[in-house]
Amino acid sequence: MKYGEYPKSTSFARLSDFIAHMRHLGLEMPCDEVVESGPSSPLAAPLEVDGLKIGNRLGIHPMEGWDCNADGTPSENTVRRWTRFGSSGGKLIWGGEACAVRPDGRANPHQLMMADHTQSSIAAMREALVKAHIAAAGSDAGLVVGLQLTHSGRFCKPHDNRKFESIIAYHHPLLDRRFGVPANLEPISDEGIEQLIADYVIAAKRAQECGFDFVDIKHCHGYLGHELLGARSRPGRFGGSFENRTRFLRDIVAGIRTEAPGLRIGVRLSAIDTLPFKPDQTDAAPGQLGPGMPEKFAGSYEFGFGINPANPFEYDLADSKRFLGVLRELGIHLVNITLSSPYYTPHYTRPALYPPSDGYAPPEDPYVGVMRHIAVVRDLKAAFPDMCLMGSGYTYLQEYLPNVAQAAVRRAMVDVVGLGRMVLSYPEMPLDVLAGRPVQRKRICRTFSDCTTAPRNGLVSGCYPLDAHYKKSCKFTELCKIKKTAGTK
Repeated sequence: MKYGEYPKSTSFARLSDFIAHMRHLGLEMPCDEVVESGPSSPLAAPLEVDGLKIGNRLGIHPMEGWDCNADGTPSENTVRRWTRFGSSGGKLIWGGEACAVRPDGRANPHQLMMADHTQSSIAAMREALVKAHIAAAGSDAGLVVGLQLTHSGRFCKPHDNRKFESIIAYHHPLLDRRFGVPANLEPISDEGIEQLIADYVIAAKRAQECGFDFVDIKHCHGYLGHELLGARSRPGRFGGSFENRTRFLRDIVAGIRTEAPGLRIGVRLSAIDTLPFKPDQTDAAPGQLGPGMPEKFAGSYEFGFGINPANPFEYDLADSKRFLGVLRELGIHLVNITLSSPYYTPHYTRPALYPPSDGYAPPEDPYVGVMRHIAVVRDLKAAFPDMCLMGSGYTYLQEYLPNVAQAAVRRAMVDVVGLGRMVLSYPEMPLDVLAGRPVQRKRICRTFSDCTTAPRNGLVSGCYPLDAHYKKSCKFTELCKIKKTAGTK
């Protein structure tokens, strides 16, 4: 099938057509013909992890809106988004969004930040989420809410949305060039990492005081925690050996257990990686982004995590299985699995038919990307049946998300199905599915990627096509102009 000919979800007249397309692609996509409702539904089944009771198998991923106030406190838009997460009916709210542990670690100048002056407003926002959940679901029984703690590393933009102020763990031959990292930039020192560990511990203690059930120590999407996992070329205590590359996590956990006893810990992990991709304009229509193509690299690729260095087009779960073994030893059983990075491989992280402005058109049928997510979690779950794994990448399934989600849970391929972009346009989807109501087709996310294109260009994130709150804003016209210039529409 040629680029641009991938079928849309709306082109399938019935479920059997969707299943037939999966077979045509050679994908072993789990899919139930009938979605059950009520207490007997696999998606309604509760589970217990680390003494936390999670009321159902639908969760909400952390999603930034790039819309907090400049001092790191939540804005009205931020509170609105968290409130909608609560009203979704999903019982595992994984972090709400990434919360920087200090100012220089922000991915944008309007990122949420945990600090002394922001703590009370973050606590109030969590409480607003809980109240919305009670109003929608009738009770907060089984509701588990975490906060994702982060430092953005090479993707820091704390002062200007147009300018990276990278803090790197090591020099990367491809990503340095892609994102303008100066050759003379010194990687963060071991002493600097030790200070950052202390900042994580302080932020975690504050999160506990805010009432959060757990904190996520972010190790995904190319941010600093994830980059350290691939720091084979880094000297010192935090690079080289596997033990050193996981020291950052282990030391944070030790500090949290001392300073915030009883606070549960989770990790969102990019379990696999691949070479960075860029648009191939030789196969692009005029004014459009071309399909993604991998950047060229000769020799052994020693700069990724969950990748085969001899053939970086192949992923290798050995790294991730070893890492999950460390989590098990640390008593951590909450793990949210994602893939690679939206900065340099968006088709891996967020399968979509329409690219963001800084991306490329899909180089594969996006359903292949969805199945990659499902297969990675399936294989990790088989190796670690005692751990609670939350899966990603489901939004592109659109109308058929409930059928696939139920089948994956029923077959023990995943514990909790995480929803991301879908709840920006349609936060009530979990409640509708659990109640046996038909999905509201006009509110389903069609992966136009506006929620990524907007913040990449200095606008707040949100679902501009389907959420009137954003579509009727003054920024909608500006976004349309940006997309036209970028060739993404």
